[in-house]
Amino acid sequence: MEIKKIGVVGCGLMGSGITQVCAQSGYQVVVSEINDELLNKGLASISSRLAKDVDKGRLSQQDKDAILSRIKGTTDAGDFSDCDLVIEAAAENMDLKKRIFAELDKICPKHAILATNTTVLTVIDVAMQTARPEKVLGLHFMNPVPIMKLVEIVRTIATSDETIEVGKKLCQSLGKSFVIAKDVPGFIINGLLTPFLLNAVRMLENNVATKEDIDTAIHLGINHPMGPLTLLDLIGIDTVFFTANAQYEEFKDPQYASPPLMKKMVAAGWLGRKTGKGFYEYK
Repeated sequence: MEIKKIGVVGCGLMGSGITQVCAQSGYQVVVSEINDELLNKGLASISSRLAKDVDKGRLSQQDKDAILSRIKGTTDAGDFSDCDLVIEAAAENMDLKKRIFAELDKICPKHAILATNTTVLTVIDVAMQTARPEKVLGLHFMNPVPIMKLVEIVRTIATSDETIEVGKKLCQSLGKSFVIAKDVPGFIINGLLTPFLLNAVRMLENNVATKEDIDTAIHLGINHPMGPLTLLDLIGIDTVFFTANAQYEEFKDPQYASPPLMKKMVAAGWLGRKTGKGFYEYK
């Protein structure tokens, strides 16, 4: 099966990034949002990122214009009616995702493949909202999408071999490496990353070391780009809190239980960079 036109549901941080890399790779892309304000904000972020690439000499103005010409923004889900593949990048809410997949199943052509960019939720749950579960898979892009080189391809018990092959070829066409993961909450990345981040919070909570020393130890001692508490602030403390809770609900494993400090920070609205305060303060 040849993918010519791609749909993206959601034009936020992840959706706009996915839209950008697909358009940069030559695909026609239609991206949706729930209202014009959010849509225009997402499209502006794509244009801004491409403008920076032009300024740095990584992209010509002509190439930028060509990329943007391949992107169509919409608030009408009916515009997905001629897409070969649709990637859902909405909020991490299972009820919302189920509604989106049920709607896409009615709108999209019978041959179309449907994918979710979920970081932690079980893919089979959304697949069974459709009449084509064999054509549903997870395509978990890393953030920021234009920079990060990996995509987790998530295979459910119903996903066909043909669908997985299409997913692999898509990743390769986008210049991404891929790994294949079983459909369990967290997959590979968050299955490993979540306990690591939670343990850093527990270490701070138990006064084992300061936040600065915890981050410096990992940054310089293991050569990670940044320490775990800095990373938590970057990802969003609420996002990791949600991810951990979803994994704990599935496995009942204490390693996924959120530390009390984390719960308090979420309650206080100290979510990291996006709110100006997390484990560190940001202007």
